[in-house]
Amino acid sequence: MGPLAGIRVLDISSVLMGPFSTQVLGDYGAEVIAVEPFEGTNSRRMGGGPHRELSGIALNLLRNKQSVAIDLKHPEGRAACLRIAATCDVMITNVRTASLRRLALGYDDVRAVQPDIIYCQAVGFPSGTDREDDAAFDDVIQAATGIADAHRRSSGTPAYAPTVMADKVCALTIVNAVLAALLHRTRGGAGQFIEVPMSDVMTSFMLVEHGASAIAADVSPAHAGYGRVLAPTRRPFRTADGWIAMLPYSSREFNRLFEHGGHPDLVGDERTRGMNHIEHAGMLYGIVAEIVAHQTTAHWLQFCRSNDIAASALASLDEMVAALPIAEHSVAGRYRVIPSPVRFSASAADADRPNDAPCVGQQTTAVLESVGMTVADIEHLHDIGAVASP
Repeated sequence: MGPLAGIRVLDISSVLMGPFSTQVLGDYGAEVIAVEPFEGTNSRRMGGGPHRELSGIALNLLRNKQSVAIDLKHPEGRAACLRIAATCDVMITNVRTASLRRLALGYDDVRAVQPDIIYCQAVGFPSGTDREDDAAFDDVIQAATGIADAHRRSSGTPAYAPTVMADKVCALTIVNAVLAALLHRTRGGAGQFIEVPMSDVMTSFMLVEHGASAIAADVSPAHAGYGRVLAPTRRPFRTADGWIAMLPYSSREFNRLFEHGGHPDLVGDERTRGMNHIEHAGMLYGIVAEIVAHQTTAHWLQFCRSNDIAASALASLDEMVAALPIAEHSVAGRYRVIPSPVRFSASAADADRPNDAPCVGQQTTAVLESVGMTVADIEHLHDIGAVASP
C-alpha cells in the first residue's frame, strides 16, 4: 500500500530529524528498517510514555518500521548491517561523519555493496567548512540561522520557536531530496550521495521572506527582515470571550472590518491600499486588536466567514491531542495516532491504522533472514553479542 510500496529504506538515525523523515516515508508505503543500538534509539525515551521502550513520541515516530538491534562497532554486526544495506534503495542517517568513518559505514562503504543506493546524510553544518564536525541540535541551529534573531526583532529578546522547528523542517527536506533522487534513478540515473546540512536548510527557510528586502546586491543587509511578520502586534487578538487569529489582507477586507468595527474614518485609508498594509502592519494590527476586543470570538468568526477574511479560533494543544484517532498497540495499549497529513487518491496507504511501532530489535531475526542469513548464522550473531532480539 502507498506510493512508495516496494522501496526499502535503511534508517540509521536518532533523536527526531532522521526518524521523522523515515516515518513519512513509511507512511507513504516504504519498507523502513531501523537499525538501533541494543538500548534502542533515544527517541524511544523522549517525553515519557506508556512503555519503557515506547514513549509517546516513539509510538508515532517509529510506526511502520522494523527494528533491528545491531552493535555496529562489532565487525560482524557491521557486516550484518551491510548485508541489509545491499538490499535497500535508500539509506538515511544523521550519524556524524567522523563516527561513520570509524564504523566504516560511509557512502563509499555502502555503495560497495549496493552501487545504486541513495545515501542521505543529514549534518549540522556543511562538509568542507570549518564547522563540519561541530555538534548541532535544534536550538543551536535556530540560533545560527536567524530564528532566534527574528524573535529578538519582534519582541526585544532572542528566543527559540517553541517547537523543534529545525529538526522537523530538515526532516521534510530529507524526504523531498530522497524522493527527487528516487525519481532521478527511476528515469535511468544512478544512485547518489545527498548531504542535507541543517544550517543551510534553515538559512534558506528563513530568508525566503526575511532576506527579500536586502537581496538586491546594492542594498544594505541591514534592511533584512520582513516587517509584517516581525511586527510586535502580529499575534492572535483577544476577543470579548477568548482569542482569534484574523488576517485582513486587502483594502476591501480592511474597509469592511473598519466599517463593521466603528471606524468609518479609516475606510479607504492609503495605508491599506495594494500591498501598503505590509509596511504599516504594526499600526494596522493595533487597530484590529482594538476593534476585535468588543465582540465574541463566534461573532468575529461569522463576520470573517461572511466577508471572506481568513480567520481561526485559537486551538489549544490539549484540544488538538484530544481530537486524534485512537489505535490499539499490541504492547503499549491504546494510544492516539497522529495521522499522515497527505491523502493520495490512487495509491493510498493505511496511515490512519499504521503498523505498530516495534520494540527494540523486534524484527532482528526476520530481517536478517530476509537478506539470506540462516538460522545458524543469526544464532551465532546473537551468541557473540553482535545483534539482539527482545
